[in-house]
Amino acid sequence: MAFILALIPILLILVLMVGLRWGAARAGAAGYLSALLIALAAFGSGPQLLAYAHAKAALLALDVLLIIWAAFLLYRVADEAGAIRRIGDSLPHLTSDPGMQALVIGWVFASFLQGVGGFGVPVAVIAPLLVGLGFAPLSAVAIPSIGHGWAVTFGSLGSSFQALMAASDLPGHSLAPPAATFLGLAGLLSGWMVAHAAGGWQAVRRLALAVLVLGLVMGLVQYLAAVAGLWNLAAFSGSVAGLLVAFPLARRYRGAQRDNGVLDLKALGVALSGYAVLVAIILAVQLIPALMSVLGQVELEVHFPEIRTALGFVTPAGPGRNIAIFRHPGFVLGYSCVLAYLIYRWAGLYRPGSVSRILAGTLRSVLSSSVSILSMVSMAVIMEHAGMTDALARGLAEGVGGIFPAVAPWIGALGAFMTGSNTNSNVVFGALQLRTAQLLGYGAAIILAGQTAGASLASVVAPTKVVVGASTAGMAGHEGDVMRKLSLYTGLAVLLVSLLTVMGVWLTSS
Repeated sequence: MAFILALIPILLILVLMVGLRWGAARAGAAGYLSALLIALAAFGSGPQLLAYAHAKAALLALDVLLIIWAAFLLYRVADEAGAIRRIGDSLPHLTSDPGMQALVIGWVFASFLQGVGGFGVPVAVIAPLLVGLGFAPLSAVAIPSIGHGWAVTFGSLGSSFQALMAASDLPGHSLAPPAATFLGLAGLLSGWMVAHAAGGWQAVRRLALAVLVLGLVMGLVQYLAAVAGLWNLAAFSGSVAGLLVAFPLARRYRGAQRDNGVLDLKALGVALSGYAVLVAIILAVQLIPALMSVLGQVELEVHFPEIRTALGFVTPAGPGRNIAIFRHPGFVLGYSCVLAYLIYRWAGLYRPGSVSRILAGTLRSVLSSSVSILSMVSMAVIMEHAGMTDALARGLAEGVGGIFPAVAPWIGALGAFMTGSNTNSNVVFGALQLRTAQLLGYGAAIILAGQTAGASLASVVAPTKVVVGASTAGMAGHEGDVMRKLSLYTGLAVLLVSLLTVMGVWLTSS
């Protein structure tokens, strides 16, 4: 009975979002309220326990939201200046071969946009660009959807990975290596799937070498950045490396040449300068000890006492999420936003009223996701402190037992599908996956890598993202066609992660 009651908030979110097509904000609020009532009525949670749980949830949500707000603000700063359009318009100059265009624009550039923005931006920007290059609308939506999924966890400047660390309370240096490995290999598969979506098996065979080179470069650079502690630059760094390699590689696949005009290298350099500033600031904060020390002097930390339910479930005493204010990735991104704005303003790229448009666009874009994250974080923390997560973990451990490593990525995928977000999936299921792994004696880092990789890859087929992509490519009303085309590709990618998780558990336990 405890397992069934603890499952209700998660099932409620699933039914509301998938069955009734509620948005994540409304469904998250309903899940939160149901968890609150069940914790009070059936798990012996008192007012003091719930007050502490809400305080912890506020810290966890702030930790993630600071990155999301600043990441999208930086995207709007660049987009308002026309930098994103300039970068996108320059890419067709590399090649007129449709298959190679799909790889460079729909895989590498889509991953770059996910690295710096996320939130549906890759498909919204690239789908109409591909339609303009002659791709069918259905393929124009499917290609960037498939192409950027591998970059979601370390994309949006690491917000999903930050959520995984917050939900599990495990350090990034233990979570990053397996997660980056799984996602790098999945990224290689994504490249071949993009080639297939663009031109069938003939394109897969013809572009096999190009996919292999680009996939290995992007996956390796992302891995190196993540394990070096630069996880908020990992997907960005991998995709930038992919773009650099794509320039000479595309010369081997020029195709029938078209008159694409003259490439303005100076304008392209100015467009990229905002992101060059971002890289410089993050590297400085991470690699200069004196600067790191100065920025880390102001910290937000709250110590919580031991909390016990009426049924005897205990949450030990300890600090909540520690936030080093001026060294936090969200503030670092904020510094980058200011400098990027000044560069683009100096270059004369803004029209009057740019600041108000940037701020208004950012607010509109992040408001709904912020509400959903806050409600789902609160739900997850209440469930954890009430013993509901423990009840779910024990039920899963008894129900699936030895096949849990194979199931873990599908749980993450389900969370991303129903919430539309890798971040939300990590928040809702991160603690559950961790507790189940502990009960069964599996390595937590491997299981959580499966969780976030499965969620990353499946987030692209979430109804909320499909609607955005379809609307920008003239496919409004045909979202079902898009989901059917994406489902097989997504299923194969999550299956790969499932096999990698099983293999990872076997290797670490042998």
